[in-house]
Amino acid sequence: MIRAISVDMDGTFLDENGEYNRARFERIYAELVKHQIKFIVASGNQYYQLKSFFPGKDEELFYVAENGAVIFHQGELRSVNRFEERLVQKILRTLIQDYQDLQVILCGVKSAYLLKAADSNFKTFAKKYYFELQEVNSFDVLPDDTFIKFALDVEVTKTGQIVEDLNQMFNGEIRAVASGHGSIDIIIPGVTKGSAIQQLLNEWRVTPDDLLAFGDANNDIEMLQLTPNSYAMQESSPEVFATAKYIAPSNKEAGVLQVIEDYMEKSQRP
Repeated sequence: MIRAISVDMDGTFLDENGEYNRARFERIYAELVKHQIKFIVASGNQYYQLKSFFPGKDEELFYVAENGAVIFHQGELRSVNRFEERLVQKILRTLIQDYQDLQVILCGVKSAYLLKAADSNFKTFAKKYYFELQEVNSFDVLPDDTFIKFALDVEVTKTGQIVEDLNQMFNGEIRAVASGHGSIDIIIPGVTKGSAIQQLLNEWRVTPDDLLAFGDANNDIEMLQLTPNSYAMQESSPEVFATAKYIAPSNKEAGVLQVIEDYMEKSQRP
């Protein structure tokens, strides 16, 4: 019996326009509430951006944001995993000196930060995903914040090589992972959407067998590995297809909502 549902957002829950059928979701969500099924929004994106998709539900939903580095519920920070300041400075030096053609966002709990000198198109892109975003002259002096992730934008064709290079260069101090469409996240080793969701399941005394999970990119793999009720979206990465048990219809066809509706319908049959 399903007792919790976790959904990635971009490429999974959201359609190609970054939206979802809100009226349809409201009908489904009312059934989830009736059956005491918890809904987890699990994304590499910032909490402040994620909650904007679900107005009025901040008290009810659980947000696993920044690829599991933070958990928010009822508007409060429930859990945080942070990089040491020394390592933050080392990563920034490497990115800025060795990879002049990539764009960097330093993600903190309070805000995200990018350089004033960043590409204007990248700034526009960043504002779409980071609702709390500040521009800084340099990263020589770090802002007063707790740092939890780095988000990089690179040429799509270079993604795999840069991920491999960074993981080798930092040798277990970080984990670089592709999050789709030329985006790379640098995260804390062992801290993933899967580890954060497992933490919530433990609190609720819910087994992974009672979790329904959806994803499309490599930063979803640990979440999908948790449960036999795992779905790769129709346009997922090869690694996600190899991990998930099932394939959901495309995000362009509200595949997540289709699968949840099917589950709810089956659960109500005598």
